[in-house]
Amino acid sequence: MFAAVIDAAFPVFALILTGWACTKRNLLGPSSREGLNSFVIYLALPAQLFDVMSNVQFSDLAQPGFFWSFALGMFGTAGLYALISRDKHIPPLDRLINSMSAAYGNAGFMGIPLCLMVFGKAGLAPSVITAVFTVSLLFAVTIMLAELQRLDHAGVVPAIKKVLLSMLRNPLLIAPLLGILWSFMQWPMPAPAMRYISLIGDASTPCALIAIGLFLGQTSEQRAGPEVMRIVLFKLLFQPALTALLVLVVFDVPKIWALVAILAAALPVGTGPFMMSQLYQRDAAASARAILVSTVLSVITISILVAWISQEL
Repeated sequence: MFAAVIDAAFPVFALILTGWACTKRNLLGPSSREGLNSFVIYLALPAQLFDVMSNVQFSDLAQPGFFWSFALGMFGTAGLYALISRDKHIPPLDRLINSMSAAYGNAGFMGIPLCLMVFGKAGLAPSVITAVFTVSLLFAVTIMLAELQRLDHAGVVPAIKKVLLSMLRNPLLIAPLLGILWSFMQWPMPAPAMRYISLIGDASTPCALIAIGLFLGQTSEQRAGPEVMRIVLFKLLFQPALTALLVLVVFDVPKIWALVAILAAALPVGTGPFMMSQLYQRDAAASARAILVSTVLSVITISILVAWISQEL
C-alpha cells in the first residue's frame, strides 16, 4: 500500500518540480505563469468542474450520512481554522483562502486514483462525490464569502447586487452550476463536445501544478512558516480525524463509504486555493507551499491510514 501512495503522490510532486526547474533554467518566466494561470482559471478548471458536475448521478447522493459527514468535516475544518486565525495579522481575504486550503484536498488528481487502488470499483462512487464536494461546493462557498468580504463596507442591497453580478461573471461558479443543470435535465452530450470538454478539463490539474512550481521557483528564498504548517496540520490530521468521528460515531454510513470519506479527508492540499489566490490577486505563497509540504508529508500519513484501512476491509 505504501507503493500505492507513492504512485499517487509522485506525479503531484514531479509536476511542481517541473515548474520549479523551468523557472530556475529560465525556460518559463513570470509572463508564462500568468498565462498558465489564466488558462486554468478561465478555461481548464471551468471545463473540469462542468465535466464533473454534468456526469453526477443524483441517485449516488442517496447516502445522507456520508453527505453530511464529509461536508461537515470539510466546512468544520475550514471554519475552525478561520476562527483560530482571527487574531493573527492576516488580511481577511487571505485568511479565507488559507481556511479553504486547510480543507481542500487533492480529490480529483490524487483522491480518485488512490481510492480505486485501495477499494476497487466499490470506492469509485463515493470518491467521485468527495471530488464534487471539494472542487464545486467548497469552491462555490469560498467564492461567495470572498465576494461578500470585498464588499463588507457597502450597503446591504448594493452589496448583494454586486455579489450576484460578480458570481454570474465568475467561470469557476457558473461552470459547475451549468453542469448540475445539464445533469438534472439529462441532456445528451455530443461525443465531440464531450471529448473537447474532457481534453481541456484534463489539463487543469497538471497546468495548475506546474504553475505552482513556477511560483515557488520565483519565491524559493522564503521558507514554509508557521501559517503553512498550521494549514498542513489541519489538512492532514484534523480534517480526517473530524470526518472519522462523524462517519463512525455520529452518522450511519456504510463501511466502505465511511472509509472512503476518511481517506478523502486525509488527502494533501489541492490546487484550488492557489488558483483562488491568483483569481483575486492575493499572495499565493501560503497555499503554494502548503500544497508542496502536505503532498510530501502525506506519503507518510496516508500510508499509515491505508494500512489501517486494509485491516478494516
